[in-house]
Amino acid sequence: MAAIDTLPASIRDRIVFSPVEDVLLYLLRQAFPDVTVRSLLPEKLESANYPFILARKSTSLGDWQGDPRFIDRGHFEIQVYTKDPDGDELGALVSEAVRSALHDAWQNHVTVPGKGTVLKITLENEPHRASDMQTSSGPVQYADLPTGVWRYESEYSISIRRPL
Repeated sequence: MAAIDTLPASIRDRIVFSPVEDVLLYLLRQAFPDVTVRSLLPEKLESANYPFILARKSTSLGDWQGDPRFIDRGHFEIQVYTKDPDGDELGALVSEAVRSALHDAWQNHVTVPGKGTVLKITLENEPHRASDMQTSSGPVQYADLPTGVWRYESEYSISIRRPL
């Protein structure tokens, strides 16, 4: 049984879009079937499989373009985690591969079954090495980032057309 089936009919009848995050996760998992793509950090970073890609919807953007019944838009942070040896270089390379995969998904107007079709993906902030102390807001978000693990981050916006 799908999660949506557990909701009351009054809620199911009002759902127009699946979460935009589902589209992004699908695109990345299709592009990198041999890499872990997640929306949440693993419980223990020390024992995580590296490299891995973290895709999170940001709260800084979310609006409708054109007719709100048909087009949705979201803003995302993509974080790439790599490990030494050569973790810094690997982080840059994996981030570039992510950028290339998302560009191709936009150019090919990829359709995600049951979720929507990619209309546009825009790179808002190019991939760069992130120092956790400098980029955290409030309490340090990644205070337990293990030694020898590198984090690269970038930001994208995505526009999708709902499935017909």
